[in-house]
Amino acid sequence: MEERNASAYSRAETRTVTVDGIKYAFRTVGAGDHAPLVMLNHWGANLDNFDPSIVDGLSADRPVFALDYRGIGASEGAVRTTVGDSAADMASVIRAITPGPVDLFGFSLGGFVAQEIALTQPDLVRRMILAGTGPAGGEGGDEISGVTIRAILKALVTRRDPKYYLFFTRSESSRRAAEEFLARLNERTRERDNPVSLRAFLRQLKAIKAWSKQPAQPLDQIDKPVLIANGDADSMVPSEHSTDMARRIPNAELVLYPDAGHGSIFQYGGDFVHRARAFLSN
Repeated sequence: MEERNASAYSRAETRTVTVDGIKYAFRTVGAGDHAPLVMLNHWGANLDNFDPSIVDGLSADRPVFALDYRGIGASEGAVRTTVGDSAADMASVIRAITPGPVDLFGFSLGGFVAQEIALTQPDLVRRMILAGTGPAGGEGGDEISGVTIRAILKALVTRRDPKYYLFFTRSESSRRAAEEFLARLNERTRERDNPVSLRAFLRQLKAIKAWSKQPAQPLDQIDKPVLIANGDADSMVPSEHSTDMARRIPNAELVLYPDAGHGSIFQYGGDFVHRARAFLSN
């Protein structure tokens, strides 16, 4: 039985929508008059990898939708091997489940997908939050697999979740934040999403590598307000990429959290939710 004080997101029903013959899984919480917020998650993440405290915080005055990519979790089909194809999928799903335009929240791989949607289907996007992510063709993007594999091996030895090493720094406060974050991800005890297979994991990696090698995109053509957040010590997607995006996107606001890595928004969840809600409410 789930605790009575469990977050609304950890108790949310997993729903599906069929688009072009493929069934996609999603969860939704919250209500209000603000534009819907659609959340796109990181490499190897299913619906149970969205931080419940952040989802609940952002859904206090607006509907929030968390999506599974094609072939991830309870979504059907084969995982896409390009960011462009994933973006096309997610845009179609968004149009099927909620009236647009919507606000987009993309974390890591989700940030790649969000950028692609904003560039190819700008009518669908009102505002955008990009966290722990970077632009197409960013230097060092092809190193993510090595960083991840080393963290996975270390996690196996220490019997920890790889995100403990990938998302946080090694300071005492950051390690404590990692433990709290991982505990939140286990809040949901019933009807959890399907695990992400190794094949799906590797197909997403192929998309990430292709993104890192493709030509830079015209980010100056994104005319939507954008909030960019990252830690100052991101080992997965170098923090310099956040600074680069903030420079290239005309109406961008940047926050770099100190002593924080890829998962800075989880370490500084309270501040991030406050900033994000203020940004989205305009």
